[in-house]
Amino acid sequence: MEKVESFELDHTRVKAPYVRLCGVTQGPRGDRVSKFDLRFLQPNAEAFGTAALHALEHLLAHGIREHLDGVIDLSPMGCRTGFYLTVWGEVSPAQVKQALEKALEEVLRAEEVPAANARQCGNYRDLSLFGAKEYAKYVLEKGFSLEIYGE
Repeated sequence: MEKVESFELDHTRVKAPYVRLCGVTQGPRGDRVSKFDLRFLQPNAEAFGTAALHALEHLLAHGIREHLDGVIDLSPMGCRTGFYLTVWGEVSPAQVKQALEKALEEVLRAEEVPAANARQCGNYRDLSLFGAKEYAKYVLEKGFSLEIYGE
């Protein structure tokens, strides 16, 4: 069985919040895709409420693209402690951290959640702008590290 990168991470040792490069994959035509672990909350100790996580997903899906070129996708983790970000090419964790922090500052100023309607979202009733702002404030105050095991 092929190993799953995220299952190889020792979740009992990491110190959130952090930005971690999970890996760079090269496609058959030479294209490269980078995957990042954007960990907001401490694994096995904290977890997002679904409405806040969902709203942050909507807000960051737009916001991160404003500050970082080549974004393919931003997806919430099933454990509800952060997001995965995939981008074209090779991008440094420091660049991702800077873009993420700018996008989260925009979350604090948001007046609505984008695509919060039945046509654009499969569960539009489960969104909390208030919760998204509270988590954005929380992680910005703590600060994202580029070191996953703390400093």
